[in-house]
Amino acid sequence: MNVTDLRIALLSGNYNYTRDGANQALNRLAEYLLRQGAKLRVYSPKVEDPDFEATGDLVNVPNVRMPIKGRGEYRLPLGLGSKVREDLARFAPNTMHLSSPDPSAHKALKWARSNDIPVLASVHTRFETYPRYYGLGFLEPVIESGLRRFYNRCDALVAPSESQITELKAQGMHDDISIWSRGVDRDVFDPSKRDMEWRRANGLADDDVAIVFLGRLVMEKGLDVFADTIVELRRRQVPHKVLVIGDGPARGWFEKALPGGTFVGFQTGKDLGRALASGDIFFNPSITETFGNVTLEAMACGLPVVAAGATGAASLVKDGATGQLVTPSKTDAFAKGCAEALAPYCTDDALRLAHGAAGEQAARAYSWDAINQAVVETYLRLHENRAAAG
Repeated sequence: MNVTDLRIALLSGNYNYTRDGANQALNRLAEYLLRQGAKLRVYSPKVEDPDFEATGDLVNVPNVRMPIKGRGEYRLPLGLGSKVREDLARFAPNTMHLSSPDPSAHKALKWARSNDIPVLASVHTRFETYPRYYGLGFLEPVIESGLRRFYNRCDALVAPSESQITELKAQGMHDDISIWSRGVDRDVFDPSKRDMEWRRANGLADDDVAIVFLGRLVMEKGLDVFADTIVELRRRQVPHKVLVIGDGPARGWFEKALPGGTFVGFQTGKDLGRALASGDIFFNPSITETFGNVTLEAMACGLPVVAAGATGAASLVKDGATGQLVTPSKTDAFAKGCAEALAPYCTDDALRLAHGAAGEQAARAYSWDAINQAVVETYLRLHENRAAAG
Protein backbone atom coordinates (compact mmCIF):
# COMPACT_ATOMS: atom_id res chain seq x y z
CA MET A 1 0.00 0.00 0.00
CA ASN A 2 1.13 3.58 -0.64
CA VAL A 3 -0.28 7.02 0.10
CA THR A 4 -2.52 7.09 -3.00
CA ASP A 5 -4.34 4.00 -1.69
CA LEU A 6 -5.35 5.73 1.54
CA ARG A 7 -9.00 6.70 2.09
CA ILE A 8 -9.01 8.61 5.37
CA ALA A 9 -12.01 9.62 7.47
CA LEU A 10 -10.88 12.41 9.79
CA LEU A 11 -13.05 13.19 12.85
CA SER A 12 -12.56 16.55 14.56
CA GLY A 13 -14.51 18.31 17.28
CA ASN A 14 -13.41 21.67 15.83
CA TYR A 15 -12.05 21.60 12.30
CA ASN A 16 -12.47 25.23 11.27
CA TYR A 17 -15.27 27.03 13.10
CA THR A 18 -12.99 28.48 15.81
CA ARG A 19 -9.31 28.89 14.95
CA ASP A 20 -6.77 27.21 17.21
CA GLY A 21 -3.40 25.53 16.87
CA ALA A 22 -4.86 22.02 16.73
CA ASN A 23 -7.23 22.59 13.85
CA GLN A 24 -4.68 24.59 11.90
CA ALA A 25 -2.38 21.56 12.15
CA LEU A 26 -5.21 19.28 11.01
CA ASN A 27 -5.93 21.48 7.99
CA ARG A 28 -2.24 21.50 7.06
CA LEU A 29 -2.23 17.71 7.31
CA ALA A 30 -5.34 17.55 5.12
CA GLU A 31 -3.72 19.76 2.48
CA TYR A 32 -0.61 17.57 2.49
CA LEU A 33 -2.61 14.33 2.23
CA LEU A 34 -4.64 15.63 -0.71
CA ARG A 35 -1.51 16.91 -2.42
CA GLN A 36 0.06 13.46 -2.08
CA GLY A 37 -2.95 11.81 -3.74
CA ALA A 38 -4.76 10.38 -0.70
CA LYS A 39 -8.55 10.51 -0.45
CA LEU A 40 -9.87 12.41 2.55
CA ARG A 41 -13.25 13.24 4.07
CA VAL A 42 -13.60 15.30 7.25
CA TYR A 43 -16.43 14.91 9.78
CA SER A 44 -16.88 17.82 12.19
CA PRO A 45 -19.46 20.35 13.41
CA LYS A 46 -20.19 23.05 10.84
CA VAL A 47 -21.32 26.63 11.47
CA GLU A 48 -22.56 29.38 9.18
CA ASP A 49 -19.58 31.69 9.66
CA PRO A 50 -16.43 29.66 10.46
CA ASP A 51 -13.14 31.34 11.32
CA PHE A 52 -11.54 29.98 8.13
CA GLU A 53 -12.33 27.87 5.09
CA ALA A 54 -12.04 24.13 5.57
CA THR A 55 -9.44 22.13 3.64
CA GLY A 56 -11.08 19.13 1.97
CA ASP A 57 -14.69 17.90 1.98
CA LEU A 58 -16.37 18.67 5.30
CA VAL A 59 -19.43 16.77 6.52
CA ASN A 60 -21.46 18.09 9.46
CA VAL A 61 -21.94 15.83 12.49
CA PRO A 62 -24.79 16.25 15.03
CA ASN A 63 -23.78 18.82 17.65
CA VAL A 64 -24.93 21.35 20.23
CA ARG A 65 -23.38 24.43 21.75
CA MET A 66 -20.84 23.47 24.42
CA PRO A 67 -22.71 23.40 27.76
CA ILE A 68 -19.89 25.08 29.69
CA LYS A 69 -20.05 28.69 30.85
CA GLY A 70 -17.70 30.89 28.86
CA ARG A 71 -17.13 28.31 26.11
CA GLY A 72 -20.30 28.82 24.05
CA GLU A 73 -18.29 29.38 20.86
CA TYR A 74 -17.43 25.68 20.85
CA ARG A 75 -19.69 22.87 19.67
CA LEU A 76 -20.07 19.45 21.30
CA PRO A 77 -20.31 16.63 18.74
CA LEU A 78 -23.09 14.25 19.78
CA GLY A 79 -22.43 11.16 17.68
CA LEU A 80 -22.74 10.21 14.04
CA GLY A 81 -26.41 9.92 13.17
CA SER A 82 -27.87 8.04 10.22
CA LYS A 83 -26.82 10.59 7.58
CA VAL A 84 -23.18 10.55 8.66
CA ARG A 85 -23.15 6.75 8.83
CA GLU A 86 -24.55 6.62 5.30
CA ASP A 87 -21.90 9.09 4.14
CA LEU A 88 -19.17 7.02 5.77
CA ALA A 89 -20.46 3.90 4.04
CA ARG A 90 -20.43 5.66 0.65
CA PHE A 91 -16.94 7.07 1.19
CA ALA A 92 -15.71 3.64 2.36
CA PRO A 93 -12.62 4.75 4.28
CA ASN A 94 -9.80 2.33 4.94
CA THR A 95 -8.25 4.52 7.66
CA MET A 96 -9.84 6.38 10.57
CA HIS A 97 -8.15 9.39 12.21
CA LEU A 98 -9.69 10.69 15.46
CA SER A 99 -8.47 14.04 16.75
CA SER A 100 -10.58 14.54 19.89
CA PRO A 101 -12.15 12.05 22.32
CA ASP A 102 -15.68 13.40 21.96
CA PRO A 103 -18.97 11.44 21.54
CA SER A 104 -18.71 11.45 17.73
CA ALA A 105 -15.18 10.04 17.92
CA HIS A 106 -16.36 7.30 20.28
CA LYS A 107 -19.07 6.31 17.79
CA ALA A 108 -16.63 6.51 14.88
CA LEU A 109 -14.19 4.29 16.75
CA LYS A 110 -16.91 1.70 17.27
CA TRP A 111 -17.89 1.97 13.56
CA ALA A 112 -14.28 1.50 12.48
CA ARG A 113 -13.85 -1.52 14.73
CA SER A 114 -16.97 -3.16 13.30
CA ASN A 115 -15.63 -2.57 9.78
CA ASP A 116 -12.08 -3.75 10.54
CA ILE A 117 -10.54 -0.34 9.83
CA PRO A 118 -7.31 0.73 11.59
CA VAL A 119 -7.68 3.76 13.83
CA LEU A 120 -5.11 6.43 14.59
CA ALA A 121 -5.79 9.04 17.28
CA SER A 122 -3.90 12.31 17.50
CA VAL A 123 -3.49 14.01 20.88
CA HIS A 124 -3.68 17.80 20.72
CA THR A 125 -4.31 18.95 24.27
CA ARG A 126 -4.31 17.71 27.84
CA PHE A 127 -8.05 17.48 28.34
CA GLU A 128 -7.63 16.00 31.82
CA THR A 129 -6.17 19.30 33.08
CA TYR A 130 -9.10 21.49 32.00
CA PRO A 131 -11.41 20.93 35.02
CA ARG A 132 -8.99 22.58 37.44
CA TYR A 133 -9.57 25.95 35.70
CA TYR A 134 -13.31 25.74 36.33
CA GLY A 135 -13.23 24.65 39.97
CA LEU A 136 -13.76 20.99 39.09
CA GLY A 137 -10.32 19.55 39.74
CA PHE A 138 -11.84 16.50 41.43
CA LEU A 139 -12.95 15.33 37.95
CA GLU A 140 -9.38 14.97 36.62
CA PRO A 141 -8.98 11.28 37.61
CA VAL A 142 -12.36 10.43 36.07
CA ILE A 143 -11.50 12.17 32.80
CA GLU A 144 -8.05 10.58 32.69
CA SER A 145 -9.62 7.15 33.14
CA GLY A 146 -12.06 7.81 30.30
CA LEU A 147 -9.26 8.98 28.03
CA ARG A 148 -7.28 5.84 28.84
CA ARG A 149 -10.16 3.62 27.78
CA PHE A 150 -10.68 5.58 24.56
CA TYR A 151 -7.05 5.74 23.45
CA ASN A 152 -6.30 2.11 24.22
CA ARG A 153 -9.09 1.04 21.86
CA CYS A 154 -7.23 2.80 19.01
CA ASP A 155 -4.43 1.08 17.08
CA ALA A 156 -1.89 3.83 17.76
CA LEU A 157 -1.51 7.43 18.83
CA VAL A 158 0.49 10.37 17.53
CA ALA A 159 1.47 13.27 19.79
CA PRO A 160 3.39 16.46 19.05
CA SER A 161 6.33 16.19 21.45
CA GLU A 162 8.57 13.66 23.16
CA SER A 163 7.60 15.09 26.54
CA GLN A 164 3.93 14.49 25.74
CA ILE A 165 4.65 10.93 24.62
CA THR A 166 6.44 10.28 27.92
CA GLU A 167 3.44 11.66 29.82
CA LEU A 168 0.93 9.61 27.81
CA LYS A 169 2.86 6.39 28.35
CA ALA A 170 3.17 7.11 32.06
CA GLN A 171 -0.62 7.55 32.18
CA GLY A 172 -1.09 4.20 30.41
CA MET A 173 -2.80 5.78 27.40
CA HIS A 174 -1.09 3.50 24.84
CA ASP A 175 2.18 1.72 24.08
CA ASP A 176 2.32 2.67 20.38
CA ILE A 177 2.80 6.45 20.29
CA SER A 178 4.87 8.28 17.69
CA ILE A 179 5.71 11.89 16.92
CA TRP A 180 3.54 14.20 14.87
CA SER A 181 5.29 17.46 15.58
CA ARG A 182 4.33 20.94 14.37
CA GLY A 183 5.83 23.22 11.77
CA VAL A 184 6.06 26.96 11.43
CA ASP A 185 5.40 29.20 8.43
CA ARG A 186 8.58 31.24 8.02
CA ASP A 187 6.90 33.56 5.53
CA VAL A 188 4.77 34.75 8.45
CA PHE A 189 6.90 34.23 11.56
CA ASP A 190 10.34 35.79 11.26
CA PRO A 191 12.32 38.53 13.05
CA SER A 192 12.13 40.64 9.89
CA LYS A 193 8.40 41.15 10.53
CA ARG A 194 9.15 43.39 13.52
CA ASP A 195 7.47 46.76 12.93
CA MET A 196 8.47 49.73 15.07
CA GLU A 197 5.72 51.92 13.66
CA TRP A 198 3.16 49.28 14.67
CA ARG A 199 4.65 49.23 18.18
CA ARG A 200 4.45 53.00 18.48
CA ALA A 201 0.87 53.02 17.21
CA ASN A 202 0.00 50.57 20.00
CA GLY A 203 1.62 52.59 22.76
CA LEU A 204 4.98 50.82 22.95
CA ALA A 205 8.07 53.04 22.96
CA ASP A 206 11.17 51.94 21.07
CA ASP A 207 13.02 51.13 24.29
CA ASP A 208 10.10 49.34 25.99
CA VAL A 209 10.54 45.61 26.61
CA ALA A 210 7.20 43.97 25.82
CA ILE A 211 6.28 40.63 27.40
CA VAL A 212 3.91 38.87 25.01
CA PHE A 213 0.94 36.62 25.62
CA LEU A 214 -0.40 34.94 22.49
CA GLY A 215 -3.38 32.64 22.45
CA ARG A 216 -7.04 32.24 23.04
CA LEU A 217 -8.10 34.13 26.17
CA VAL A 218 -9.47 31.25 28.23
CA MET A 219 -8.44 30.40 31.77
CA GLU A 220 -6.86 27.04 30.90
CA LYS A 221 -4.13 28.91 29.00
CA GLY A 222 -2.71 30.00 32.36
CA LEU A 223 -4.09 33.55 32.39
CA ASP A 224 -4.10 33.58 36.20
CA VAL A 225 -0.40 32.68 36.38
CA PHE A 226 0.44 35.26 33.70
CA ALA A 227 -1.38 37.99 35.62
CA ASP A 228 0.14 37.01 38.98
CA THR A 229 3.60 37.01 37.38
CA ILE A 230 3.13 40.53 36.02
CA VAL A 231 1.98 41.70 39.45
CA GLU A 232 5.18 40.22 40.91
CA LEU A 233 7.35 41.95 38.29
CA ARG A 234 5.65 45.25 39.08
CA ARG A 235 6.20 44.66 42.80
CA ARG A 236 9.91 44.15 42.08
CA GLN A 237 9.89 47.28 39.90
CA VAL A 238 11.25 45.38 36.89
CA PRO A 239 10.72 47.59 33.81
CA HIS A 240 8.44 46.01 31.20
CA LYS A 241 5.25 46.35 29.19
CA VAL A 242 2.58 43.72 28.44
CA LEU A 243 1.39 42.91 24.91
CA VAL A 244 -1.60 40.56 24.63
CA ILE A 245 -2.41 39.06 21.22
CA GLY A 246 -5.67 37.16 21.08
CA ASP A 247 -9.26 37.25 22.16
CA GLY A 248 -11.73 35.03 23.95
CA PRO A 249 -14.34 34.82 26.70
CA ALA A 250 -11.87 35.69 29.49
CA ARG A 251 -10.67 38.93 27.86
CA GLY A 252 -12.62 41.13 30.29
CA TRP A 253 -11.10 39.32 33.28
CA PHE A 254 -7.60 39.55 31.77
CA GLU A 255 -7.88 43.28 31.04
CA LYS A 256 -8.91 43.97 34.64
CA ALA A 257 -6.04 41.82 35.91
CA LEU A 258 -3.50 43.63 33.69
CA PRO A 259 -4.25 47.37 33.89
CA GLY A 260 -2.07 49.27 31.45
CA GLY A 261 -1.55 46.23 29.21
CA THR A 262 -1.75 46.57 25.43
CA PHE A 263 -4.52 44.34 24.04
CA VAL A 264 -4.45 44.13 20.24
CA GLY A 265 -7.12 41.45 19.87
CA PHE A 266 -7.28 38.51 17.52
CA GLN A 267 -4.65 38.60 14.75
CA THR A 268 -4.03 36.22 11.89
CA GLY A 269 -1.68 35.73 8.96
CA LYS A 270 0.87 38.46 8.35
CA ASP A 271 -0.77 40.68 10.99
CA LEU A 272 -0.11 37.99 13.58
CA GLY A 273 3.51 37.61 12.47
CA ARG A 274 4.00 41.38 12.72
CA ALA A 275 2.44 41.60 16.18
CA LEU A 276 4.44 38.69 17.58
CA ALA A 277 7.78 39.81 16.10
CA SER A 278 7.12 43.29 17.51
CA GLY A 279 7.24 41.92 21.04
CA ASP A 280 10.43 41.21 22.99
CA ILE A 281 9.86 38.23 25.31
CA PHE A 282 7.33 35.43 24.98
CA PHE A 283 5.73 34.13 28.17
CA ASN A 284 3.67 30.93 28.02
CA PRO A 285 2.57 29.66 31.46
CA SER A 286 0.09 27.10 30.09
CA ILE A 287 0.41 23.48 31.22
CA THR A 288 -2.37 22.21 28.92
CA GLU A 289 -0.36 22.32 25.69
CA THR A 290 0.89 19.12 24.07
CA PHE A 291 3.24 21.05 21.80
CA GLY A 292 2.71 24.79 21.90
CA ASN A 293 2.49 26.12 18.34
CA VAL A 294 2.62 29.65 19.71
CA THR A 295 5.92 28.90 21.45
CA LEU A 296 7.48 27.73 18.19
CA GLU A 297 6.09 30.77 16.36
CA ALA A 298 7.59 33.09 18.99
CA MET A 299 10.96 31.35 18.65
CA ALA A 300 10.79 31.78 14.86
CA CYS A 301 10.24 35.52 15.45
CA GLY A 302 13.43 35.70 17.54
CA LEU A 303 11.85 36.02 20.98
CA PRO A 304 13.33 34.28 24.02
CA VAL A 305 10.70 32.12 25.72
CA VAL A 306 9.80 31.75 29.38
CA ALA A 307 7.41 28.83 29.71
CA ALA A 308 6.06 26.26 32.10
CA GLY A 309 8.38 23.27 32.17
CA ALA A 310 5.53 20.98 31.16
CA THR A 311 4.61 18.91 28.12
CA GLY A 312 5.04 20.84 24.91
CA ALA A 313 7.38 23.67 25.84
CA ALA A 314 9.80 21.26 27.51
CA SER A 315 10.49 19.71 24.11
CA LEU A 316 10.92 23.07 22.36
CA VAL A 317 12.71 25.41 24.75
CA LYS A 318 16.34 24.71 25.59
CA ASP A 319 16.58 25.93 29.16
CA GLY A 320 19.28 28.57 29.50
CA ALA A 321 19.88 28.80 25.74
CA THR A 322 16.64 29.78 24.00
CA GLY A 323 14.72 30.73 27.11
CA GLN A 324 13.84 29.52 30.59
CA LEU A 325 11.59 26.69 31.80
CA VAL A 326 9.84 27.10 35.14
CA THR A 327 8.54 24.14 37.13
CA PRO A 328 4.75 24.44 37.51
CA SER A 329 3.12 24.29 40.91
CA LYS A 330 -0.30 24.98 42.41
CA THR A 331 1.05 27.71 44.69
CA ASP A 332 2.19 31.29 44.14
CA ALA A 333 5.73 29.90 43.85
CA PHE A 334 5.03 29.28 40.16
CA ALA A 335 4.32 32.95 39.44
CA LYS A 336 7.33 34.03 41.48
CA GLY A 337 9.51 31.57 39.58
CA CYS A 338 8.21 32.94 36.29
CA ALA A 339 8.96 36.50 37.40
CA GLU A 340 12.46 35.42 38.37
CA ALA A 341 12.97 33.94 34.90
CA LEU A 342 11.53 36.95 33.06
CA ALA A 343 13.38 39.67 34.96
CA PRO A 344 16.84 39.19 33.36
CA TYR A 345 15.35 39.42 29.86
CA CYS A 346 13.66 42.69 30.82
CA THR A 347 16.92 44.32 31.92
CA ASP A 348 19.70 42.61 29.90
CA ASP A 349 19.41 43.45 26.20
CA ALA A 350 22.36 41.26 25.20
CA LEU A 351 20.94 38.18 26.96
CA ARG A 352 17.48 38.75 25.47
CA LEU A 353 18.82 39.10 21.93
CA ALA A 354 21.20 36.13 22.24
CA HIS A 355 18.55 33.72 23.48
CA GLY A 356 16.08 35.03 20.92
CA ALA A 357 18.57 34.44 18.11
CA ALA A 358 19.25 30.91 19.35
CA GLY A 359 15.52 30.17 19.40
CA GLU A 360 15.11 31.48 15.85
CA GLN A 361 17.89 29.17 14.69
CA ALA A 362 16.29 26.18 16.45
CA ALA A 363 12.90 26.92 14.84
CA ARG A 364 14.37 26.42 11.36
CA ALA A 365 14.27 22.64 11.85
CA TYR A 366 10.47 22.44 11.69
CA SER A 367 9.30 21.74 8.12
CA TRP A 368 5.55 21.08 7.68
CA ASP A 369 5.92 18.57 4.81
CA ALA A 370 8.43 16.40 6.66
CA ILE A 371 6.31 16.56 9.80
CA ASN A 372 3.10 15.55 8.01
CA GLN A 373 4.85 12.73 6.15
CA ALA A 374 5.40 11.13 9.56
CA VAL A 375 1.61 10.79 9.91
CA VAL A 376 1.36 9.20 6.46
CA GLU A 377 4.01 6.69 7.44
CA THR A 378 2.06 5.87 10.59
CA TYR A 379 -1.12 5.25 8.58
CA LEU A 380 0.78 2.93 6.25
CA ARG A 381 2.46 1.12 9.16
CA LEU A 382 -0.91 0.35 10.72
CA HIS A 383 -2.03 -1.24 7.45
CA GLU A 384 1.19 -3.25 7.24
CA ASN A 385 0.66 -4.44 10.82
CA ARG A 386 -2.91 -5.45 9.98
CA ALA A 387 -1.78 -7.37 6.88
CA ALA A 388 1.04 -9.09 8.76
CA ALA A 389 -1.36 -10.20 11.47
CA GLY A 390 -3.45 -11.91 8.78
